[in-house]
Amino acid sequence: MTGIELDTLLTGEHDASDAIVEIHPGAGGTESQDWAEMLYRMYYRWAEGRGFTVETLYYQNGEEAGIKSATLEIKGENVYGYLKVERGVHRLVRISPFDAQARRHTSFASLDVIPVIQDDIDIVLEDKELRVDTYRSSGAGGQHVNVTNSAVRITHLPTNTVVTCQNERSYHRNKEVALQVLKAKLFDKARQEADAKMAQEVGIKGKIEWGSQIRSYVLAPYRMVKDHRTGFEIGATDRVLDGDLDGFIRSALMHRREQEMPGKSS
Repeated sequence: MTGIELDTLLTGEHDASDAIVEIHPGAGGTESQDWAEMLYRMYYRWAEGRGFTVETLYYQNGEEAGIKSATLEIKGENVYGYLKVERGVHRLVRISPFDAQARRHTSFASLDVIPVIQDDIDIVLEDKELRVDTYRSSGAGGQHVNVTNSAVRITHLPTNTVVTCQNERSYHRNKEVALQVLKAKLFDKARQEADAKMAQEVGIKGKIEWGSQIRSYVLAPYRMVKDHRTGFEIGATDRVLDGDLDGFIRSALMHRREQEMPGKSS
């Protein structure tokens, strides 16, 4: 399937939009934090390989290795349309580099993907609903993140939605970017709630949920990356972890199209 044919699968309202990508490790401390950083690198490399513009809005180091959290903004044609099928929990199985006994460990990390919404979206943020904290960024992110004293964390109190930005040089610019991300997250949250309600009303089963495990990356005792939704798998794990995700994205988009066809349910 060519890139043009792949683009025909992108018919959603916001598929043409840029995307905000948030990566969070699961339980497990250093193991899962290291896995989250591997995912960060994988999606960064995927975006660069497609010629997209990537900016790290937030990057928090793990205590020993990896990351506690990271937020990317990826800009380009149909970025959200491609990455929307990557949302979910990603599972890693490997011989741990942090285990002196070289035992096999399973780690989890979650990926959230949000379309970048334009300013004309009707989301009203009142000052009384926001808590704005300023702090020094934790650094890191390699060359991708500026270390400043003007990092911003905004909490939307009614929904307890938290966004952060530390990449810009000034407090005002960090706050502006954080507010844009907050609007996008609130809009996406409202859209998902509406979709879930509609699915319940019309009896659609098997809808994708935030916590669903979508893919396993097995590095030991064998090497395989497998998508649990579609059955698509690749043995070249290093290639996948270096950003070669198009096969998984293509199969997931085709699977999604089939599920959305009239008379289809799962």
